[in-house]
Amino acid sequence: MATKNKRAKNIIGSKEYIDFPELGLMNIAAKIDTGAFSTALHCHDIHEQNGLLYFKLLDPTHPEYNEQQQVFKSFSQKEIKNSFGESELRYIIKTKVRVGRRTIKSVISLTNRGTMRYPVLVGRRLLKNRFIVDVSKEFIAQLNKKLKKKKTNK
Repeated sequence: MATKNKRAKNIIGSKEYIDFPELGLMNIAAKIDTGAFSTALHCHDIHEQNGLLYFKLLDPTHPEYNEQQQVFKSFSQKEIKNSFGESELRYIIKTKVRVGRRTIKSVISLTNRGTMRYPVLVGRRLLKNRFIVDVSKEFIAQLNKKLKKKKTNK
């Protein structure tokens, strides 16, 4: 059976540290959730004004929070079911996400995840044909990245 993506799939754990390089958000803890379709990022003060989308990453209670406001010209809105099964209208952006060695331009929904343990939820839309999730492991993508560098330096 031919595969659409010939690139090798990386093994990641059920939780990983990921980066959003275009947003300046690095090494943020994420829950890898194969039951979720889309990827969600914790933001607050999300609002639209004069055709632009404004938001702040995380919230003041998060240790990585800074008050820098993000501005996007290109965005959309979509009804998405949250973890409680309730539909909510969310803003959607496209930005790069780095998981281990892989950087992917991905669709991200912005929502308040302040009551959740992890500020980022990575869904199967980003994972599909790129990663295999080993649910018995956590935070292994960075380790795999470092091991790969050591092997290529020998």
